[in-house]
Order: sequence, then structure tokens, then C-alpha cells
Amino acid sequence: MIRILFLCHGNICRSPMAEFIMKDLVKKAGLELSIQIESAATSTEEIGNPVYPPARRKLSEHGIDCSGKMHLLMDFTGHPGEVAVPWYTDDFDTTWRDVEEGCRGLLHCLYNTIAI
Repeated sequence: MIRILFLCHGNICRSPMAEFIMKDLVKKAGLELSIQIESAATSTEEIGNPVYPPARRKLSEHGIDCSGKMHLLMDFTGHPGEVAVPWYTDDFDTTWRDVEEGCRGLLHCLYNTIAI
């Protein structure tokens, strides 16, 4: 079993978006029994708060419902760095593109380690 844990500051925008996008990709690939995916915060500021409404809406636009060694998600793309932070910019489109690209890159990497 592969376990993936996506982390961000409050676990209300980037990491839950990554969690649910990755879960959707893994399910569509038929690998949900081989990969466990979760998200968490690095701070206590947002404990108990749900996924931030604009992030939830962005996931919903793409049909994703959002009712685990550590790497930056963008390390699995051609441009490593941090996922765009939508909290200050309200730019959830850029965050969506970063997270989706990172999840696709991570899934591609995992295909090499999973016995199918």
C-alpha cells in the first residue's frame, strides 16, 4: 500500500484540493486499493474548518466531491516549487492547474512502483 499525505498551512485550500484531485485520478485509474491519500495542515489555525468554499466550488466544477515520505507536489512536474496560494489572490484557476499537474505527475511516478 502506498500512502500519500498532502500538506499545506491550514488544510482548507491547496492540500485538500490535492487530496481530492489525486483520489479522483487514482479511482479513475482503478488503483484505489493500492494507494491511500489524505491531507493535513502544518498549523492549528484552521482546525475544524471544512475545505474553503472557493476551493470546494473549484473541485465541484470538475465533478470532484470533497465531502499519506514527503515531497512538494510540484516536484512531480517540470517546474518544481510551491503550489500557487489562492488565499491572497483568489486565483483558484492557477492553484487548480498546479495541483492537477502535480497529481498527474505523482500518479505517473507511482505507476512505476505499483504491481498491477
